[in-house]
Amino acid sequence: MILRPKMNWFRMLFVWHGSVLPSILAQLLLVWAISSLVAWSHGRLFGYTIPLNVAPFTLIGVALALFLGFRNSASYDRYWEGRKLWGSLLIVTRSLSRQALSIGGMQTTDPEMETWTSLLIAFAHALRHQLRGSNPDEDLHRLLSPERSREILAARYRPAIVLVMLGKWVAERKREGVYGEITATALDHNLNHMSEVLGGCERLANTPLPYAYSVMIHRTVYVYCFLLPFGLVSSIGAMTPVVSVFVAYTFMVLEALAAELDQPFGTLPNSLPLASLCETIEDSLREMSGNDLGEIATASRKFIVL
Repeated sequence: MILRPKMNWFRMLFVWHGSVLPSILAQLLLVWAISSLVAWSHGRLFGYTIPLNVAPFTLIGVALALFLGFRNSASYDRYWEGRKLWGSLLIVTRSLSRQALSIGGMQTTDPEMETWTSLLIAFAHALRHQLRGSNPDEDLHRLLSPERSREILAARYRPAIVLVMLGKWVAERKREGVYGEITATALDHNLNHMSEVLGGCERLANTPLPYAYSVMIHRTVYVYCFLLPFGLVSSIGAMTPVVSVFVAYTFMVLEALAAELDQPFGTLPNSLPLASLCETIEDSLREMSGNDLGEIATASRKFIVL
């Protein structure tokens, strides 16, 4: 996802990166070519004119706008649910770090506390890589011991294995007498919340909107935009290419944006900023564990994603 400061209205008119326009530029050029050809040949080619006007396009346009509105609302709901799940992950990891430090009286310099913090951070990175189908080797080797990282990398559902390791860590501290029954139960309760976040993210990633519905809207948008010049040329003449491209831009950009938001965990410009979210979780937990982040957390990043 693109993270940038708010711009004024004039600069917003010329934003290119992240505007979805690059993905539909070829289609808009095709609409311009068709519209120009229709405007030039209207009434000239064998003296024939296509008997179309704007009336049917007005009726279809209203229905199409309603369908696109529903499509965008459904896609944004998926995007927002994914954002809430990652926001919950930030909250629950902070809670687990706080509980491990404050309730049991463990010191930030304790090697076991470093293991606990690293496992919490590794869960976030492992989840990000699983959702995006990317390689987690670098992050896991950086955060965990070679034995733990090899065990996780050998699994198919790596965040779930990290959860098992976190549960075993709590059980070991309980056996050692560091935590009592109530504390261990509280920690396990928050681990269950992490499991719910994992399941919710997997559900969103593996259950997109019905494919037939997306295909129907996609076809309708493009057929409508390609036929629109034939309905406009009789009334607006030489302005047909301009109006057709503007209308096509409105419909096509909504359809393309909905397709991006439908996959909130992807790597497209309007997908969720999972890398930044993981960095926020890592920085926050390191700071809670007593590490002096100093310039590392603030100077290296211009934006903090909450």
